[in-house]
Amino acid sequence: MSEQDNLERKLSELLEDGEMAPEDKVAREVRQISPKYEIRIQTKLDPIVEETLRYRKIGRELDDRYDKYLERAGQSPGPKDDSQDRES
Repeated sequence: MSEQDNLERKLSELLEDGEMAPEDKVAREVRQISPKYEIRIQTKLDPIVEETLRYRKIGRELDDRYDKYLERAGQSPGPKDDSQDRES
């Protein structure tokens, strides 16, 4: 590797990373450490279920792909609404 290539590599590293103060290096290292614990919040309403039920009020799904999810979430998929087919 020539000296020119070596200087270009060092310059690109400095431009990408930059000169950092020691405090900044410590702060960056702390940010990169993955947390030990994960916080989860349990809600009473499932946003996917709520949105699916709203969409089903508007129209009908062709493949009923969310029925199993609704059953696992404790919601009944509801009666199939064939009235839209008869009106068309």
